[in-house]
Amino acid sequence: MMHPDLPFADALGPVRVIHVHQPQLGLAGTVVIDNLACGPAIGGLRMEPDVTAAECARLARAMTFKNAAAGLPHGGGKSVLRADPGLPAEHKQRLIRAFAAALRDERGYIYGPDMGTDETCMAWVRDEIGRAVGLPRALGGIPLDQIGATGWGVCQAAEVAFAQLGRSLAGARVVVQGFGAVGRHAARFLVARGARVVAVADSRGAVHRPDGLDLEALLALKASGESVTGCPDATLIDAEALVGVDCDLWIPAARPDVIHAGNADHLRAALVVEGANIPVTAEAERSLHDRGVWVVPDFIASAGGVICAAMELLGATEGAALAAVAERVRANTATVLARAQATPCTPREAAEALATERLQAAMATRRFGLY
Repeated sequence: MMHPDLPFADALGPVRVIHVHQPQLGLAGTVVIDNLACGPAIGGLRMEPDVTAAECARLARAMTFKNAAAGLPHGGGKSVLRADPGLPAEHKQRLIRAFAAALRDERGYIYGPDMGTDETCMAWVRDEIGRAVGLPRALGGIPLDQIGATGWGVCQAAEVAFAQLGRSLAGARVVVQGFGAVGRHAARFLVARGARVVAVADSRGAVHRPDGLDLEALLALKASGESVTGCPDATLIDAEALVGVDCDLWIPAARPDVIHAGNADHLRAALVVEGANIPVTAEAERSLHDRGVWVVPDFIASAGGVICAAMELLGATEGAALAAVAERVRANTATVLARAQATPCTPREAAEALATERLQAAMATRRFGLY
């Protein structure tokens, strides 16, 4: 029986939940170190004003499953900083450095970039405590967002899933919700394989064109700090309507819970590949599965970033890291979908079974199990 004061706790974790508070700086953050059986935890630092401890715990568990499913020698964790990522650089740097300094003794957790943080932020963390991945090239790192490591993995998962469903990526209509570090690279890799992006959304709006959007124009807009809503020859649509756009592949690549019980029935796609962490609620995933929509879970499809980060720690080249992403994501996607097709379970249930088997094997070798 779990303690009633530990609402996120179960047999797998978390090992530690730490809240950091420094009112003079406006610093408020949380780190959840979920499970260390496979090794020190790798997990991103998310910076958003409304992020919660509960969300952090869910994300940390997703990282535990993601790292275990990918066969990495790392546990799972996550940290969140409750602040506007658009703060002036000096203020943002002060908060991130202070947050890292407050956790300098938590050596079981290695920071990586996530929503609201990037390679420069990881350089600040590295300077403070020496533990960060996704560093700039100048520091010997592999800049995950610049090379599109997570988006590369999403593309691999989509290609394998389409093949197992007897479909082809060539000509496939793709919707991308979130056109940031994950979504824009996923779109780029998919279009290179013959797919066409018919709708995209960012934090400022959404656009749709059934014949396909101009990807180069979208990329140029984002590179200049503009919104996708400026894309030429596209129809502006409400961001909430994106879920109802007719397509073959729908990629959630932004915030949690964007597909939920209230809108899952509106989804018009054969396949969902989760590029963000926890972007679809459990209830919605079950509803989609019952309708015959296949969903490749987040910790399988979006593992590219953390696989690349683990390779960075080993001193691998960018080419070797991307090859490892392709190999592991493709193998896991195939395994999970084959299990789901052979047994009466959803792809998430199959993926969690795969990750839990590997976790339990690792935990059996540890004196205290979780760590």
